[in-house]
Amino acid sequence: MVLFTLDDKRTRGQHAHVQPFSDEDASIETLSHCSSFSDTTSVPEEGGEVNEDTAQEDFQYKLKGFIDSTVDKSAKTRQGALDGLKTAMANRILYEFISERRMTISDSIERCLKKGKGEEQRAAASLACLLCIQLGSGIESEEVLKTLKPVFKNILADGSASVQARQAVATSLGLCTLVAEDDILDVFATMECFESLFSRSYAKGDGTFLSVNPQTSQLHTNALLSWALLLTICSGSQLQEVLRKHMPKLPGLLESEDVNMRIAAGETIALLFELARDMDADFEIDNYNDLCDKLSALATDCNKHRAKNDKRKQRSVFRDVLKAVEEGDFQVETIRFGTERMTIDSWVRKRTYDTFREFVGSGMNYHLQANEFIRDVFELGPPILVDSATMKAMKISRFERHLHNSAAFKARTKARSKFRDKRVDVGEF
Repeated sequence: MVLFTLDDKRTRGQHAHVQPFSDEDASIETLSHCSSFSDTTSVPEEGGEVNEDTAQEDFQYKLKGFIDSTVDKSAKTRQGALDGLKTAMANRILYEFISERRMTISDSIERCLKKGKGEEQRAAASLACLLCIQLGSGIESEEVLKTLKPVFKNILADGSASVQARQAVATSLGLCTLVAEDDILDVFATMECFESLFSRSYAKGDGTFLSVNPQTSQLHTNALLSWALLLTICSGSQLQEVLRKHMPKLPGLLESEDVNMRIAAGETIALLFELARDMDADFEIDNYNDLCDKLSALATDCNKHRAKNDKRKQRSVFRDVLKAVEEGDFQVETIRFGTERMTIDSWVRKRTYDTFREFVGSGMNYHLQANEFIRDVFELGPPILVDSATMKAMKISRFERHLHNSAAFKARTKARSKFRDKRVDVGEF
């Protein structure tokens, strides 16, 4: 099957109607991309090998169609075009193609952010992040951020704007700033923009909290997570100012009714402790024991008024947060991709990884293999070429593993069926 095939009908001077990429279109083994590190696709069909030049031409033609459709009069068509570009950028390395058209794409994103509504703005904000991820750190992504940052900040500050758009922008501005901002003072200014949002969830002077609806709470949560992401690149003096200003207030967010806000606050506190102890191994705060008591209560929460899934997710996170605060410990996680592996061994690394994964989704392993910028962020070195023999061996092992899993599943099903039969027999007597 060819990725991103074209409609058979084409009209001269304009692109035929295009549909967004589906997950099925994007499903291709990441190692097959990495074997050549080119933008071409070579996937066998029943009749033989697909001509790579034709596949590449079709692929680029469809991308051009999406770019053209971002200025269509129909909001539905614009939305589909944005989603199509997002899926392509999340699953492929398209640097050369995008670099030549970055200003056109950037202008389209800006137009959709300004003129669009709700979901269209959300898609445009996400596409801005993927565009920066494709371009990497440098003058090209800096130009994109320079164009879009004022629009992002206007949407964040506009209380009458769609809350869905503001949520998306709160997340996108954080990652775009991490990738493309070259002035640490501008980074700090953007962090203050996020502070103006999530600080509204802080306890008031009398100890009470402002009542906010779930959508607004999610906006504050997204702003807090983006703020935490930018903490990872702050200077020591900036970090000290942050600790002085926010550390006394952040524990109050642990009492939020919103489980996502509680978790975001807990992870941010763990991140701050990690960064602070990198500067001063003996770092502690006032009311340290009270904080540990709160974290311990959340790690063992049995509140009947909370959903089971919320409690399960919360307990898992806060066990790790409590260890971080009390012992300076971190639950190490290993990410495997292709023939390589990466260790998530700190809260800084976790916050960075989680943010990138939020945008590229299932394409994260591919980007870890092939995206030079992301590999640089995680200190993985240059991309590793995988030869065809290794590819073939790995494919065989995956097939064998599939057969083994299928056999195990059948065996479990048969055993359970026998057990159920016995259980029914016992119940009848």
